[in-house]
Amino acid sequence: MGFRDRESSLFRNISIRTKIIILCILILIAGGIVYKEALNNNSNSNKSIIEKQNRKTNNSPPATIKGSDSSQNIKNEAQKIQGEKNKRLEELYEQSSKAFSEKRYTDTISMANDIIKEDANFYKAYNIKGIALCYSGSYEEGMKNIDRSLELKPDFGYARFNKALAYELNGNYDDALSWYDKDLEIENYIWSYYGKASIYGRKGDVENTVKYLKIAIDMSPEIKKFASDEEDFNPVRDSKEFQDLIK
Repeated sequence: MGFRDRESSLFRNISIRTKIIILCILILIAGGIVYKEALNNNSNSNKSIIEKQNRKTNNSPPATIKGSDSSQNIKNEAQKIQGEKNKRLEELYEQSSKAFSEKRYTDTISMANDIIKEDANFYKAYNIKGIALCYSGSYEEGMKNIDRSLELKPDFGYARFNKALAYELNGNYDDALSWYDKDLEIENYIWSYYGKASIYGRKGDVENTVKYLKIAIDMSPEIKKFASDEEDFNPVRDSKEFQDLIK
């Protein structure tokens, strides 16, 4: 009898119960092997998916907030445009100031108007226009412009000085003295001291003329030359105190 015959004979001698038990065991073993293989396949599949996702995430560019970037760009561009505009208006204002110092009052007013058309809150333009109008004989209109400058910027020293000067030009000496003092509250301006001295000079008040003129001369000795030629000091010019001060 061959090997196969012996194996068949041996298997026939095993009881039915034993055969069932063996079969169950084989089925359990086979099921365990299949389950384990399925778990391994599922684990490898999940791992592959995670790795792919990680590679995708790592290779992707960082997210940007488009709305935020766009808003910032618009803001930066607006600031740039405003900065360029301010620079151009400041240059035009400097030209108007130069024209005023050269007594070209019509040009001063024209340039100031151009500035105001572009920026109605450019307080310096109202001030330079106002004093140019006063020197041109339009006192009321000039004072309105100076007042507008002070409405926009109450602590603008040059406008306070020009308001005092405008009052002085119009012969309102007490108001002029008051506004020269208002200017001196916020700045130590040599020409406000000189302005007060010239008003007291017109009044023939030697003491106060010398008092304020001395302050101006101490700040700048060149003031002596202006005082020597200033007609406002004629009422006090022959006094010893005045002569000692300007010699």
